[in-house]
Amino acid sequence: MAGLVLDKDTIAAIATPPGRGGVGIIRLSGPRALPIAEAICGGPLAPRTAHFRSFSDQQNDAIDNGIALSFPAPHSFTGEDVVELQGHGGPVIQSLLLERCLELGARMARPGEFSERAFLNDKIDLVQAEAIADLIDAQTRSAAKQAKASLSGRFSDQLTALAGTILDLRKYVEAAIDFPDEDIDFLAEGKVAGQLTALANNAKELLAGARRGAIVRAGAQVVLAGKPNAGKSSLMNRLAGDAVAIVTDVPGTTRDLLRQPIELGGVALHLTDTAGLRDSEDTVEQEGVKRARSAIEMADVILHVIDDTQTDSAPSNSTETIDGKTLLVYNKIDLSGRKPGHIEGESTAAVAISTKTGAGMASFEEVLLGILGVSTDTEDPFSARERHIRILETVNNSLATALEQFLLSGAGELLAEDLRLTHDQLGEITGRVTTEDLLGEIFSNFCIGK
Repeated sequence: MAGLVLDKDTIAAIATPPGRGGVGIIRLSGPRALPIAEAICGGPLAPRTAHFRSFSDQQNDAIDNGIALSFPAPHSFTGEDVVELQGHGGPVIQSLLLERCLELGARMARPGEFSERAFLNDKIDLVQAEAIADLIDAQTRSAAKQAKASLSGRFSDQLTALAGTILDLRKYVEAAIDFPDEDIDFLAEGKVAGQLTALANNAKELLAGARRGAIVRAGAQVVLAGKPNAGKSSLMNRLAGDAVAIVTDVPGTTRDLLRQPIELGGVALHLTDTAGLRDSEDTVEQEGVKRARSAIEMADVILHVIDDTQTDSAPSNSTETIDGKTLLVYNKIDLSGRKPGHIEGESTAAVAISTKTGAGMASFEEVLLGILGVSTDTEDPFSARERHIRILETVNNSLATALEQFLLSGAGELLAEDLRLTHDQLGEITGRVTTEDLLGEIFSNFCIGK
């Protein structure tokens, strides 16, 4: 990447998880990777060929026996000469083998440095580099699938296509500015406004996809709220598949926040059960209600549980429901007689269930995933991070402002500059426009050896 200098030294690290295992891998990358490996293996290593060798120390005593694999530059993960020494997975053996690599001139790799070198050598972009870490850290099948999609370039391809369209429009606008004597006013004929509108719509769709990807990657914060004895803890237990919350007929049993991670429809959910929302003279319960309202404000989705047998159990104020992220859950329909499933005609999404019998739970799951934007019929093509979302929000705002200003003034010079800035903003996601500080922040969170 422009402005960034690649290290010319050779790095080495243990590429497998710490502890005992069937196989342990030492990975080397850099100009001396092959000479170091050949010194340890006692002979030449042909490219892309598995060699069974004895790995020896400085006194030519065997450390281990294993497989050596060589991948010459530029046809390797990092774009440099890369060698892997695959031996047994004992921590002592791996440490001795790594020490031998360091004795022969390698240095210990920093966390994420192999992926960083792959990025700096244009083998992957920054989105793909982040996807490597996301694939390793994936907690659900959906998260792993989407991380793999980002690693294969699906998110990057959409970003590149959007950036390319912005660049083409900028060129068109600048050409119209540079040739003002033509008979046709290219800026006034409607093409530019139409393309800006299309760009803004494409950017909105990409942002929506990134938000879905971020939820699948990191999981969603889901808070159970409602009045005492509405069935919040019972719903928590049914979703968790275990009695994680105490359930009694006594109002106010839950006084503190109770958290439980679950997986629903391939999405990780971080459930939080809260104290019943009511006025109380009890100091401890007052604190529980305060914490409940704080949790509601931070939630991605609020499950407002309502006792369907009580007429006064609906939400009483705006702090208990937030438009677009609240699901009204009418519980105890085994007693009220209401039909289970999605409730039509409500201004807020609503569903009727029984936590006792399980009636309506399939509809509940479908509606909840729909609020999260990851319903079963939604294609979730890639993983994304908060960094990507922040930049795409800026891009969306920039395009909306550019369109508004252009329609008001018709000033091509201002529009060309707005498009240039927006194009650079997109480049921050893929790493086309970046800083060393950003790279350090991203790659420092990788594991060593990757």
